Amino acid sequence: MGAAAHGREEFPPRLSARDAFPGIRPGYLNSGSVHPVSAGARQRVADYLASRAMGGESDYDIAAARRTVMERFARLINADTGELAYIQSTSAGEQMAVAALGLPEPGARVVTDALHFFGSFHLYSELEKAGVEVVVVRPHDNRIQLEDMAAAIDDRTRLVSVSAIATTNGFQHDLAALADIAHAHGAKLFVDAIHAIGSVPFDVKAAGIDMMSTASYKWLMGDMGLGFMYARADLIPELARPQAGYFQLAGISSHVFPYEEPHERAYQTRARDDATGLFAMGTYSNTGVAHLDYSLDFLLELGVENIQARRQPLIERVREEFTARGFQPLTPEDSTGPLIAFAFENARARLGPKLRDAGVEISLSQHRFRISPSVFNTMDDIEMLLEALA
Repeated sequence: MGAAAHGREEFPPRLSARDAFPGIRPGYLNSGSVHPVSAGARQRVADYLASRAMGGESDYDIAAARRTVMERFARLINADTGELAYIQSTSAGEQMAVAALGLPEPGARVVTDALHFFGSFHLYSELEKAGVEVVVVRPHDNRIQLEDMAAAIDDRTRLVSVSAIATTNGFQHDLAALADIAHAHGAKLFVDAIHAIGSVPFDVKAAGIDMMSTASYKWLMGDMGLGFMYARADLIPELARPQAGYFQLAGISSHVFPYEEPHERAYQTRARDDATGLFAMGTYSNTGVAHLDYSLDFLLELGVENIQARRQPLIERVREEFTARGFQPLTPEDSTGPLIAFAFENARARLGPKLRDAGVEISLSQHRFRISPSVFNTMDDIEMLLEALA
């Protein structure tokens, strides 16, 4: 077979994806859980940490990096920087989206689905306790049917909350169609985009998304502790501030100390009128910013479309082989995301030892397993997996 048939298409030599991750062990197929850190990102973090030593050996400018990382992320998702804020995590963003809409509110309705991030169901269980009606749409044929979502969304619905790509099985919503349905009833669409941004082309404006959050340690090839919150510019004035924090400030005036102008108030504060003024809190991870200072350039230069095209033959090989072996596929065949999953009874107990012995790492659940290749993987890694579970 030729190179393309083996899924070995290469990026331009100066952007060799395998070389960007020196030392990555063969058989690592679990980037959907935690993405490895590239050599370039490690060096950028080292430059930042050297600057924090205050010894003068590094002139790395973290303030400039904060600004340009936000600009590059905005370009990646077709947003304006004023629509974005740094946050701690995807889940933190989802909680802020809920609060920004004034929830919980007794009698209000929230619609989500059973393929949404499982950690979010605790949030919605708490909303139910506070009097919110929460509807969880169940999947059919491993996907959430658009007509089922449409049937669940009514004029009392305040929020529709979904994952762009389901962490459990890689199902992808038609976000633009879902947004149209939500908006027709006056509801807002929140999207957990952690498995989408960096792995598939993602355009917040084309998708009609109202609010979105993500984190950087998966397909943005960054680290934990740093994420992004998006809110549509024309929606921002309608939203309530979920919490108040230092980084929201546009200005603060003191009237306490010598030489300051006297005033009846000790301090006066003024918030920014953008997403940062709404959602930002206190100090966030500068090492996370330094990671992204390299990784976002890496992603933008490789091109998300190229990443997706190179990955797809690997996923299709897994689908074909494991389906032929009798494993029950959970991922829809038209999925173009970075995940493929199968149902298998007692998967963790029965498959875990075989994979450990072979040096292969995938995501194992009680009765499911998931493979998530990235830019550094080749068909050799897939063959290791197939042999380990032969």
